[in-house]
Amino acid sequence: MSAIMDELRALTDGEIDEKLDDAKEELFNLRFQLASAQLEDSSRIKQVRRSIARYKTVIRERQLAAELLMEEENA
Repeated sequence: MSAIMDELRALTDGEIDEKLDDAKEELFNLRFQLASAQLEDSSRIKQVRRSIARYKTVIRERQLAAELLMEEENA
């Protein structure tokens, strides 16, 4: 699991944002397929939701690190 997070942390903010947008779009499409009874692999929804959570976690980690850096500079 940490290998996945290490790979995500190595990405730039733009790359993470792009992956997040793609994952949100995929989740939308999967939910649409589920509603229309065309979804073949329902476990994919769970996988995409977790991926979205991972992307958001890395984004939030970076926000907190930036805030901490700003506080240290102001102190």
